[in-house]
Amino acid sequence: MVITQSQPAILVLADGSSYKGWSFGAHGTTIGEVVFNTGMTGYQEVITDPSYCGQIVLFTYPEMGNTGVNPEDEESIAPHVKGVIARSIAKRPSNWRSTQSLPDYLNDHKIPAIYGIDTRAITQKIRSAGAMNGAISTEILDIDELLRLIQDAPSMSGLNLVKMVTTDKVYQWSSPTDKQWEFAPEALDESQGEPLTVVAIDFGVKRNILRRLASHGCRVIVVPASTKAEDILKYEPDGIFLSNGPGDPAAVLEGIETTQELLKAGKPTFGICMGHQILGLSLGAETFKLKFGHRGLNQPAGNPDSDSKVQQIEITSQNHGFAVAQDSLSQTVEITHFNLNDHTVAGLKHKELPFFSVQYHPEASPGPHDADYLFAEFVKLMREKRA
Repeated sequence: MVITQSQPAILVLADGSSYKGWSFGAHGTTIGEVVFNTGMTGYQEVITDPSYCGQIVLFTYPEMGNTGVNPEDEESIAPHVKGVIARSIAKRPSNWRSTQSLPDYLNDHKIPAIYGIDTRAITQKIRSAGAMNGAISTEILDIDELLRLIQDAPSMSGLNLVKMVTTDKVYQWSSPTDKQWEFAPEALDESQGEPLTVVAIDFGVKRNILRRLASHGCRVIVVPASTKAEDILKYEPDGIFLSNGPGDPAAVLEGIETTQELLKAGKPTFGICMGHQILGLSLGAETFKLKFGHRGLNQPAGNPDSDSKVQQIEITSQNHGFAVAQDSLSQTVEITHFNLNDHTVAGLKHKELPFFSVQYHPEASPGPHDADYLFAEFVKLMREKRA
């Protein structure tokens, strides 16, 4: 596809503001929650991350599409975003790994996208007013008509989107560990004996999470989010993994109930993002919607209340719109990390049992690798339990 300014497009937000631009994806109309991502790279991983299901993603980086797309960098089988907003689009990608341009990729997957608008102004609006529903259209250019459609769309609060992205069948992660993905081979100890069996509950899991678990010596069995605890335990897992996912975690009642049952078995349990929220909810905490969420690759996390003389700060990849309420945590739960920008809970663990979770993405893809040690911590808990 060679981009030309021949197809007008419009973005309308729930507050009535509108922005005219040009299409660089599929023709049509899409409605979703408009959020922004501040990453300078990784647009393909973001677009294919199931956690973005139901959302229109605005990228603050000024030009998109420079490196094209390729099959290796997909975080799931297909894009899950409802739409894409960009300032400028590279007409011809330039990267040795590229197999397709971003506009062609979005068009093939029927994802509407708009460029040529002031993304900085929209970002400032969302930071001030909060994330809100919006619409991108190439076929309806009447603002009032789009506003009516937006007003009929559901709010993200109370929305269970897990059923739209979870796997429909049980499978074992069988992708071989590729050395191009292994950034710290010296950190892996392959002499620990038989592989550990981990059952990953798929609330919208990213491929790189499964890849990192496999790299750390785990045999990973992925099950649908609706799988009952008794069926999960039949696999005799050494540990349980609670994955990332989209929507309101408090609405994932089946997942919360299953996790509560699994916790009774006392098996090491590790949660990431929605999995962190599900673990918190299963331990009696509450969650709440953030004003505009945390979505980017340079979010600092740490524990400023630590007694340690040297405070370790992790620079993390984050993507979430909900958080665990600190004042709702019981005395049996310890906060291990805060988001250091707004002091929301970013990590927790049970004081007596082998359960822990983080709000951010230690598997990166995209993002820094500061928190990859958490996979090793999970493996350590499982080894100790097995012994």
